[in-house]
Amino acid sequence: MNPDTVLFNGRIYTMDPHCPRARALAVCGGRVQAVGGDDLRALAGPGTEVVDLEGRTVLPGLADSHIHLSWFALGLGQVDLTGTASREEMLARVAARAAVTPAGEWILGRGWHQEEWPDRRFPTAADLDAVAPHHPVLLVAKSGHALVANTRAMEQAGITADTPSPPGGQVVRDESGRPIGLFLEEAMRLIQQAVPYPDAAALARMIPPALEHLARLGLTAIHDMGDLIALEACQRLREDGAPLLLRAVFYLPLEGLDHARALRLRFGLGDDFLRIGGVKLFADGALGPRTAAMLEPYIGEPDNRGILTLEPEELQRVVRQAAEGGLALAVHAIGDRANRLVLDALEALPPENRARLRHRIEHVQLLHPDDVGRLAALGVVASMQPIHAVQDAPMADRYWGPARCATAYAWRSLLDTGTVLAFGSDCPVESPNPFLGIHAAVTRSRPDGYGGPEGWIPSQRITVEEAVRAYTWGAAYAAGLESRLGTLTPGKWADLVVLDRDIFTTDPSLIPQTHVLGTMVGGQWTYHS
Repeated sequence: MNPDTVLFNGRIYTMDPHCPRARALAVCGGRVQAVGGDDLRALAGPGTEVVDLEGRTVLPGLADSHIHLSWFALGLGQVDLTGTASREEMLARVAARAAVTPAGEWILGRGWHQEEWPDRRFPTAADLDAVAPHHPVLLVAKSGHALVANTRAMEQAGITADTPSPPGGQVVRDESGRPIGLFLEEAMRLIQQAVPYPDAAALARMIPPALEHLARLGLTAIHDMGDLIALEACQRLREDGAPLLLRAVFYLPLEGLDHARALRLRFGLGDDFLRIGGVKLFADGALGPRTAAMLEPYIGEPDNRGILTLEPEELQRVVRQAAEGGLALAVHAIGDRANRLVLDALEALPPENRARLRHRIEHVQLLHPDDVGRLAALGVVASMQPIHAVQDAPMADRYWGPARCATAYAWRSLLDTGTVLAFGSDCPVESPNPFLGIHAAVTRSRPDGYGGPEGWIPSQRITVEEAVRAYTWGAAYAAGLESRLGTLTPGKWADLVVLDRDIFTTDPSLIPQTHVLGTMVGGQWTYHS
């Protein structure tokens, strides 16, 4: 059968160890028909699209293994606080939005990071009241594990001095016991429940621009973490015949576990565009607000070992229930204590369950040296976001210390023990641009030079090929799709990306400047420059 498309005269990295490099590729019926030399042009028929790559590079389609699609879509219309260098700059952006927003309407934003400000002080309600007294304001931190709200927002949410901190969270208070507007971990829900959240129909109208943005970055698949409304919105788009532009694997939030078990939903249910992965849990908080659960205290905070959002017994119970129901676990764990407890809970599962389901730990930011080899031994995927390492390096050194950080964001150590890595971005916490992640994984360097010319903890750097594999085959493996995706192998779906440079041979410092010239999903161009 004549192919639908033939790409030739290129540098094609298939990520298939049996045929790692090729010059040409043929696509038929949405799948890779053949890979090889430029003689594949002879397969072209009258209706075949023939593309001269002119020496450009082709990779398998890239996947973001940890993304929050609805947050990203909603964030395109919210106040972007990413990169604010001071509290004053953050407040100026809020004031500008308040000036064009009718009084009484919510002002939402995200991306502030107090560690990037000169005094590193958390913002408060009083700060926001000064610039937006007539609007309820809610601003989520870059980490997603803290938010600040103003007085009007707290009033609308019914927050008073008598409001208790919920389990797994903290309402931060002043010396008199009154909330200052800062909410950590599970306490964030106290404010968020008051915000008018779009329903699935409204979200379905917001998602297409977000998908177009991701396609321009070379992404052909995402793993969405814990959002039932996003799942319904994508289903609605499919029902309406709208192209999704990429493949999505959804991990259900904890509150959906009982319903999923009652409906007998299992890992892999769905098709090649929308499918169920498993259940997303939280074991602890994050480094930014110092709520990641630690074996030893944070430096300078002898009484702070972070927050467990699920106590060990409850974590083990939930892990067991999900696994017995045929659902893979995707457990957020950042601190070394949280990671150990998650590994303990997964180790308690029957070996045949661990072999059948692709259980994974999300972030794996700090491991105790004794736990590094346990992921591979238990068959647990390390779902990590390389850009977190370079963004978090100064904080990690400051609050964890260099000794503990020797096994922080430990990609090299994990690979050397046989762990499967699946890379992503945690978007919108960080940019979804996968080339920023590849650069971070390969160099562990920051623009400001922190960590030295060899990068921060250079012993944990990995190669370009290993990083790309984590964005391709590793991501497919984590979702149980490695027989269909992840490499450019005949018979697999024709998901690929065309680049303006060869990231395998270019100076690694130039990888972030990579431009995507074309993105293909199932043989169809979803983006073409």
